[in-house]
Amino acid sequence: MDNPGSKSASSKPSFRWILLSVLGLALLFAAAGFLYENISEARDRRFNQMPGKLIDVGGRNMHIHCTGEGSPVVVLDSGLGDTYVSWRSVQPEIAKFTRVCSYDRAGLGYSEPSPQPRTSKVIAQELHALLHAAAIPPPYALVGHSMGGYDVRLFAGLYRNEVAGMVLVDSSHPDQESRLPPEMRNFEGTEIRESELLELSMPFGIPRLLRLCEDDAVPRAAECNFPSAHEGFRELKAIHQSAAQAGAIASLGDLPLVVLSHDPDKPSAEFPPHLSQSINEAWEKMQEDLAHLSTQGTQIIARNSSHYIQFDRPEMVVAAVRDVIDRAAQLRSTR
Repeated sequence: MDNPGSKSASSKPSFRWILLSVLGLALLFAAAGFLYENISEARDRRFNQMPGKLIDVGGRNMHIHCTGEGSPVVVLDSGLGDTYVSWRSVQPEIAKFTRVCSYDRAGLGYSEPSPQPRTSKVIAQELHALLHAAAIPPPYALVGHSMGGYDVRLFAGLYRNEVAGMVLVDSSHPDQESRLPPEMRNFEGTEIRESELLELSMPFGIPRLLRLCEDDAVPRAAECNFPSAHEGFRELKAIHQSAAQAGAIASLGDLPLVVLSHDPDKPSAEFPPHLSQSINEAWEKMQEDLAHLSTQGTQIIARNSSHYIQFDRPEMVVAAVRDVIDRAAQLRSTR
């Protein structure tokens, strides 16, 4: 007859061995993923060199890429979590008639992280410090896409005498949370969870393995890394603070302003068809409101364009920048 005590005793080492084996395999896969991610990042950056230069701003390096000659200097600010790469179809064309600078916000792309909150007020202050550290003198013509619209609006509010004009490229609106359909809150929650998951999984190469990183090596080298994922998540968590800060800048006076908006008749692939129309209608009204920030504000619809107008219709962004610069020159001549 078997001894019950001996059977129980023999099963314990077996369970312990299984547990240790599972943990060992998990650690092995994590280490392999970590190694794969770091080797891949190093390879991408070795074969796709950073344009521009790194500037010391308060003890940390920030990346800025300037081309062309002339004044005012056009400063390009990307959307949430995006880098200088989002302007690569626009920047060469603007460089044909004036100096133009794209950059990476702290922690994104090639810029080192900042301990400060990722609110638009802080970002505007950091951009101002970067421009002055890089010896890029005002006046500036500011261009902000999506959340970058908050950043440049804060910049203009803080440093109005240094700003010659502004282009808002399908910019976020401070009241969008309350004015978009209530169902959008579910998408916002999903976006936060996905951003957090991207941040947690990035060090182990999972997004890269799942082909969530860009196929194009240039944006992949700049953006497919843990610091960018981390800072993008921090920006997303601070978006409501940034909206409130932007909303406090209620007027830009007579600043030359162009509000460039995506096609309200173009369905968005991000949202279900039954929501797309109501979202576009609310967004269009908010874009009209943005044009009233200045007595010199105008709105232009970018037909056949999605939210990323600088991808779909880059020539319209270039034309809007030229228009703002021309109007700024006329305004100066009358004063």
